[in-house]
Amino acid sequence: MSRRAVVFALCCTAARIAALPPTRAANAKLTPSVLVTLTRLRYGALAHQVIAYGTVGPSRSGREVIMAPMPAVVGAVNVRLGQAVPRNAPLVRLVPNPQTAAAYARAKSSVAVARHLLASSRKLLAEHLATAQQVTDARQSLTDARAELSALRALGASGAKTLRAPFPAIVTALSASPGALVTAGSPLLDLTAQRGLVLTVGVIPAQAGQITVGDRARVTLIGGHRSVPARVLMCGAMAEAGSGLVPVEIGLPAGPFLPGELGKAAITTREVRGYVVPHAAILINDRGATYVVQAVNGVAREVRVRIADSLGNRNVITGPLLAHAPLVLAGNHQLSNGMHIRLRTHKGPGAAR
Repeated sequence: MSRRAVVFALCCTAARIAALPPTRAANAKLTPSVLVTLTRLRYGALAHQVIAYGTVGPSRSGREVIMAPMPAVVGAVNVRLGQAVPRNAPLVRLVPNPQTAAAYARAKSSVAVARHLLASSRKLLAEHLATAQQVTDARQSLTDARAELSALRALGASGAKTLRAPFPAIVTALSASPGALVTAGSPLLDLTAQRGLVLTVGVIPAQAGQITVGDRARVTLIGGHRSVPARVLMCGAMAEAGSGLVPVEIGLPAGPFLPGELGKAAITTREVRGYVVPHAAILINDRGATYVVQAVNGVAREVRVRIADSLGNRNVITGPLLAHAPLVLAGNHQLSNGMHIRLRTHKGPGAAR
């Protein structure tokens, strides 16, 4: 074949190749696409929670201050700070001080004198040497003397008196010491009931208005990993002066809780309904508006949404979403309206199949 014929044949071949339709690879280069991961769009509810921190302690009904019933001397202290004591356990032994002992002796003497006076009055009345009113007065004097003696005896003035625990408790404060002189009403120690502990937390006033008695909560001790169910027992109606927070008491179930421990409470105040999506699905455009990207027949569709609530890595969103169209997760920030997408297998929960 001559050189001219070879050139002619090559030109014809090139013309035929140029006339062939473009391949799929060529089409892919002409139409931009993004490799993405999809997840199903699910409608549901997300619990709205208020997170607060506080201290484990007794409820108002579970505290009691043990006070000295009379002026006395502390003879012995049978407990230590932080000790758990059963019901009726001895706490503090009090011994009457000299003044109390003297008052008791005078009361006993008054009873004896009044008894003798009453007997004499009755005898004189029988001999018509006294009146009935004198007998009545003598009887009243005896009654008064006996009442005073009984009161002093009840307070422990007759001898050493041991104060006992009214219920199973923990000693949370101890101010008594052996040999100390105490007056009537002096606090000796504080008791906290072993059962019925509460977690007292503080919340800002705006959050306090969302909380009601009976709301469910989950309590986790600081440093612990297990949470336990609980209920709101009390929500304050005013903020404390020192912190500006509103106190909320959360009843704790029986368990390994100790007064003074720190804990975290997640209080569920209500449920917010809408489409529950991972946080990674939500984007923000240049104007500050939130949106998500849905995959509709292999094409990206931007949808403006509103975030109704959030909890951890999940969000509740509302907007003109297509319920059947999956959401784009990984790769969504590279997409814009109308772009084609290529699918990556997503093995996480809720992945589109």
